[in-house]
Amino acid sequence: MRMKELAAARPRYGYRRLHVLLRRDGWMVNPTRVLRLYREEGLTLRIPRKKRKYASWVRVPLPRPLGPNEQWTLDFVTDALADGRRFRVLTVLDVFSRQCLALDAATHFSAARVTLVLDRIIGQRSQPSVMTLDNGPEFAGHHFAAWAYHRGIRLDFIWPGRQVENAFIESFNGRLLR
Repeated sequence: MRMKELAAARPRYGYRRLHVLLRRDGWMVNPTRVLRLYREEGLTLRIPRKKRKYASWVRVPLPRPLGPNEQWTLDFVTDALADGRRFRVLTVLDVFSRQCLALDAATHFSAARVTLVLDRIIGQRSQPSVMTLDNGPEFAGHHFAAWAYHRGIRLDFIWPGRQVENAFIESFNGRLLR
C-alpha cells in the first residue's frame, strides 16, 4: 500500500528508487520483492522510445557495375575563394574503374551546363546506362530528366540525406577537399 502511495507521489521513480524510499520509511523488504510487487501493481514506467524510420526496410547491398561506363555517379563540391565568393565543382566518377571523368568548376551551375559537361564526356567515351545522383535542383529538373530520357540513361536518385547510397563520390569528394 505504501509503495502505491510513493509511486503516485513520484510517478517518475522506478522500483529501485522506491525500494530506497521504503527502506527509509522502515520497511524491511528486498529489491526483488519490490520489483515483483511493482510489476503486479502495474507501476512500470512507460519510457517512450524514438521510432526508427527505416527499421522495416530490408537492407540490400548496392548493385555493382560489371564494366566501365556502366554506372557514373555525380555530385557537387562547394568552396569559397579568398574574397568570399562561392564556387562549385561538378565531379563525375565512373563507379567501376573509380576514374574521375570530369571536374568542372563554376560559380553557378544550371542543368544545361551539367548536360553540356556530360555531353563532352560522352563524346570522349561511351555513355553510361545508369547515373547515380542526389536530389539537387540541377539534377531533379525537367531539362536534365528530358536529356537523360532521350539518351536512354536511367537516373538513380539517392534518398535525401542518405549519402551512403552515393558513397563512391562522397569518398572521392572527401579526398578532394583535403
